[in-house]
Amino acid sequence: MSEKLKSFLQNDQHFYGLLVVIVALSAFFLGRASGPVGETLPAVPLSTITPTKAVPVQVAAATSTAKAVEGEVVASKSGTKYHRPDCPGASQIKPANIVKFSSAAAAAAAGYTPAANCPGLE
Repeated sequence: MSEKLKSFLQNDQHFYGLLVVIVALSAFFLGRASGPVGETLPAVPLSTITPTKAVPVQVAAATSTAKAVEGEVVASKSGTKYHRPDCPGASQIKPANIVKFSSAAAAAAAGYTPAANCPGLE
């Protein structure tokens, strides 16, 4: 080994830099070698691709939210917030601690306020 190469490899900065490059290239080529051999996807001409149309889904979600707010709401005996039964906060209330109200107005009259993490409650 030449003296120039020895001094180059003895410098830690150069050695670790070279080591990183060798490991990266090895990983790249091992990944390429482990892939499917000779299998390629067929080429599709762009003229045959037709764009799809987006279907609005918000309308259905808005009507179901409005119906849920008009219906039953739940709260915890020890809490101060009320939730719709399908809200994430409602699923965290222990069954023994659930208080059910026929409407949001009834829960508000009992001193509860709407949960902030429950969309659709005001």
